[in-house]
Amino acid sequence: MSDAEKREPARLDVKIGDEEMKGRYANLLRIAHTREEFILDFIHLVPPQGIVTARVVTSPGHLKRIVQALAANLARYEEAHGAIPLSEPPDLKGVH
Repeated sequence: MSDAEKREPARLDVKIGDEEMKGRYANLLRIAHTREEFILDFIHLVPPQGIVTARVVTSPGHLKRIVQALAANLARYEEAHGAIPLSEPPDLKGVH
């Protein structure tokens, strides 16, 4: 086996259901953790309330790899399309 074959990750056959294929909208993320796991609640916030649209529970080791993968993909995106300005947090005081 060559060095390239050793480094190349195995291809996975991943199936996705119709509901998951649609995706879920979230404009807020709440993060909690215990010693054993991280809980990521993706929330669709329409002030004054929000609803959790997806929850992901993962181990600290997996979360670290997720953060690294997100950072690498964000860097590639910005190299191709320019810097993304940081959005302002939601203004909860201006809700009528």
